Amino acid sequence: MRIWWQSFIDGSASAPYMARLQSWLNEVASPGTEVVVHGISPPDRGFGRLSEFRCAIQCVDNGLEAEAQGYDGFVIGHFQEPGLAELKSAVRIPVTGVGEATLHFAAQMGRSIGLISLDDCFKGLHLEQADRAGLGARVTHVAGMNCEPGHFSACFAGDAAAKAAMIEAFVETATKMVEAGADVIVPAGVLPGLLLGSEKGLTVGHAPVVNCAAVGLMQAEMQVRLHRLNGLEVARGPHCGLAPEVAVEDFRRLVREGRGAAPSAGAVS
Repeated sequence: MRIWWQSFIDGSASAPYMARLQSWLNEVASPGTEVVVHGISPPDRGFGRLSEFRCAIQCVDNGLEAEAQGYDGFVIGHFQEPGLAELKSAVRIPVTGVGEATLHFAAQMGRSIGLISLDDCFKGLHLEQADRAGLGARVTHVAGMNCEPGHFSACFAGDAAAKAAMIEAFVETATKMVEAGADVIVPAGVLPGLLLGSEKGLTVGHAPVVNCAAVGLMQAEMQVRLHRLNGLEVARGPHCGLAPEVAVEDFRRLVREGRGAAPSAGAVS
């Protein structure tokens, strides 16, 4: 199977991370699975709702392109996963959101979930995300490391001191959560997830640390297999009704041509 992994990081500006992510995903993937990592330019920056929305548009368009190119599955490799429902409604191939998959997995590992995000500004988004997943009462702690994606570049370029400092900062934040009652810790981002993924059996006190990158990949593989087995798809009623062709054409034209794009033939005003 071929899986399109959509990162919200710029492939050139964060080349060491992207190279490591591509390599690691294919190392841990099941035999016969190929994972191709794609970035976004400009990346998610100027953190907040507007940046998330802009990246969501690019992500959905790339998901449509992935299906057109014959990929078997698509992963939104950005924990907040903006555009997840919209993309599920736009394509027939399985779409996995790293955040959604990891939250549900973490709920099996412990009762009270602590999320450690890149920045405090994402706290509200994560709480809304937990509510959408039906786990609002289970996500009891959310905090940010307050760092930029570029801070991880040295770690993935082989700087052991930088990696040790980043892990120490993560553990310090997680320790406060565990002391306050959290019993499972989730790095709410593939950047910290990948960084910590090399630390086998990592716990903070009694709390396991869940590798969201691994969960996202393995969930995607499972969804593709189930889709092949019996055609399983998301609910196509009010939840994620399949978008009509004219809606897809209008969306892709807007992305390509901007606000001046002419309406599709047969479009209803």
